[in-house]
Amino acid sequence: MSAFPPLTCLRSFEATSRLGSVTLAAKELHVTHSAISQQIKVLEEIVGLTLFVREGRGLRVSEDGRLYALQIRKALGDIAEATRLIQAQPKMGELVVAVLPSFGRSWLLPRLPGFQQLYPHISIRLQASLTISNLHQESVDIGIRMGKGDWEGVEQKLLFHDEVVVVAAPHFNGGRLPQTPQEVIDSTIIYNTESWLPWCEAAGVELGNERKGLCSNDSNLVLEAVRLGQGITLERRSLVHDAIERGELVQLCEVSAPYAYPYWLVWPPRESSEDKQREFSHWLSGEVERYLAQLKKNA
Repeated sequence: MSAFPPLTCLRSFEATSRLGSVTLAAKELHVTHSAISQQIKVLEEIVGLTLFVREGRGLRVSEDGRLYALQIRKALGDIAEATRLIQAQPKMGELVVAVLPSFGRSWLLPRLPGFQQLYPHISIRLQASLTISNLHQESVDIGIRMGKGDWEGVEQKLLFHDEVVVVAAPHFNGGRLPQTPQEVIDSTIIYNTESWLPWCEAAGVELGNERKGLCSNDSNLVLEAVRLGQGITLERRSLVHDAIERGELVQLCEVSAPYAYPYWLVWPPRESSEDKQREFSHWLSGEVERYLAQLKKNA
């Protein structure tokens, strides 16, 4: 006899042990009361143990049944997770890109129509997160990360180094914008996770330790507050360059400072995704070249 009982028996047993009721288990699994009872009976015959103790018109799980239920519940959970992962695998005509929300919104998204024009047979699914995605477990084709480029288990390609600049909305403070580094640090600052120390050292000024006012770990929220004229902020140039070009933001002072972590393109070795990964990498390299050339021209 097979050591693996029918899945219907296991599901009926797990639901009944968890809910403490055949009636509730039948309702959850959309079957009849008698069907649940029959599946439990079959399972007890297979394992050779009494899984439930009948008490009048009710029943309670036995000690053997309780321990068995814990293991079955975990196994069913593993099956459900494995099914979710295989269903989440990128489709043949789909490219799943993991990206930081801020970089995705401010730098990547405005440029994506160019990729879609070149490769209309590929649809893009952006997976935005502040945490580093596990490209294998989360079924991601390719990702854009900031860091030192020392991640294991993925191929990686340096995209570009960034810098930080101070920006404001043109209408901030009634249009009377700070002109000098000292006026900048004396202004209403909207803080994010970026350190002001490198910029202050480059500008030759000191910023007090006490932070007052609005602060957020999400650059999208910080930049929206800046656009609304609520203050100024120190931000990566990659996130504000296009907005400066459109006149939505203004760089205050000419002072900039190197950003500690460059951008990288990373991807898991996956035969089924090789063509999509190569096409996206080639397109993105071209976009980076154009971006860097524009920065050099504006310098």
